[in-house]
Amino acid sequence: MTVESASREEAPQGADPQHPVAAGSDDSSGLRRGSLGVADIAFFVVSAAAPLTVMAGVAPLAIGTGGIGAPVGYLLAGITLALFAVGFTAMTRHVRSSGGFYAFITRGLGRPAGFGAATLALLAYNGMQIGVYGLLATGTQDALEALWGIHVPWPAIALAGVFVIWYLGYRSIEFGAKVLGVLLLAETGILVLLAGGVLLDGGAEGVALDSFTPGNVLVPGTGAVLAFAFAAFTGFESTAIYRREARDPNRTIPRATYIAVGFLGLFYAFSVWIVIQAYGSSHIMTAVTTDPVGLFFTATTEYVGGWAADLMHVFIVTSIIASQLAFHNAINRYGFSLAREGVLPEALGRVHPKHRSPYVAGIAQSVLALICVTAFAAAGADPYRQLLLWMNTPGSIGLMALQAITAVAVLRYFRRVRHQEGRWRTLIAPLASAVLMTGAMVLIISKIGLMTGASFTTNTVLVSMVPVAFVVGLLLSQQVRRSRPEVYTHFAREPDEEDTAG
Repeated sequence: MTVESASREEAPQGADPQHPVAAGSDDSSGLRRGSLGVADIAFFVVSAAAPLTVMAGVAPLAIGTGGIGAPVGYLLAGITLALFAVGFTAMTRHVRSSGGFYAFITRGLGRPAGFGAATLALLAYNGMQIGVYGLLATGTQDALEALWGIHVPWPAIALAGVFVIWYLGYRSIEFGAKVLGVLLLAETGILVLLAGGVLLDGGAEGVALDSFTPGNVLVPGTGAVLAFAFAAFTGFESTAIYRREARDPNRTIPRATYIAVGFLGLFYAFSVWIVIQAYGSSHIMTAVTTDPVGLFFTATTEYVGGWAADLMHVFIVTSIIASQLAFHNAINRYGFSLAREGVLPEALGRVHPKHRSPYVAGIAQSVLALICVTAFAAAGADPYRQLLLWMNTPGSIGLMALQAITAVAVLRYFRRVRHQEGRWRTLIAPLASAVLMTGAMVLIISKIGLMTGASFTTNTVLVSMVPVAFVVGLLLSQQVRRSRPEVYTHFAREPDEEDTAG
């Protein structure tokens, strides 16, 4: 692939031409600038990962394949992503576009790769967001049946969810941040209650640290645990796309990124270790085999009370809604940025006059979700095994591919521009993360059958969608270069260039 130089080389660190803005002011894009702080952006990122849903729904599978050493898998995934964050956040201080992955990759690897990243990001984020409507449907069905004995068909729940998420995304970004903050505190709070109950009681066999011994970590199932663990961090990298709306983005975005990665890594590992202590190291595998779905619910009932298990059912639903809203907002901002670039239809770049939200992009994404959910329902598909897993698989692999390519772009970018970032941020950490992220992606693909439960043919199609989406972007870049050279030239432009052009 030919590497092109960026249309504008970045100034050295400390020469950032961006001017401070007052909170709540509006930039030329129409989005409300200075409205999001560190906590707000961290809420979006952590909520996208849906911690409670990951723990109650996926952690039992990780324990079942990796044994009592499963907590270490989440720590290793967190360390790898923290390495990625080093170079990623260093680049946020130099690349001020809010295009996220595609802007970084354009600056580092050229416009064709940037177009490929843009199409891959649209596939990945839409796949993650739309697929989770299947999880919302099954989670809500489980809650209604467990609490009130009511059965509601899954398509009705999923379609209602589309309208709820559309409305929350239609409102201002500050409103969304407040909603996510409340929901995130609720879902993490119930796991903290479980942890408190287990630690105060001493667990089933006394509190032990055998989950962290080499003999329990270096087992054949650790590779599968890592596959589950990396998927659990999905969405943490979306901090950069809120640059337009962040207060002092050069500080806010790096802090929010590190907080999100650190919190998720430690919280996941701690929660998995807690549930192992709840049953005891000698009995946890039997419990997982007997009732994986009820693993956390049974532990919560025993150590906290039945009322807490009931709340957990409710908070899993709100956890999924929070994840949906976070991904919905991320997709809207990708669509908004690409519309402003001239790549997507101009209408998607419109903002609401009152809420300052990219509401047209939100409508388009919601219509796409309605079409996909309706198609799966009409085909008689299972909401979990097909809608969720078939849509999420290319989504999660696509996001990991974008992270690996971004790590390489960071390496290339800092070799070409003058900077004062240091070798750790611009060479050592990005190189290590590129190798580790690529290895993790290969690992996940090798274990894809375990994660999807689908046939070899289906898995091949799902995985192939990732490179196909990237190639589509490469072809699109050549078509745009020939037919609309001004759009190609200004692709992933910096804010000062954008303001001059606009």
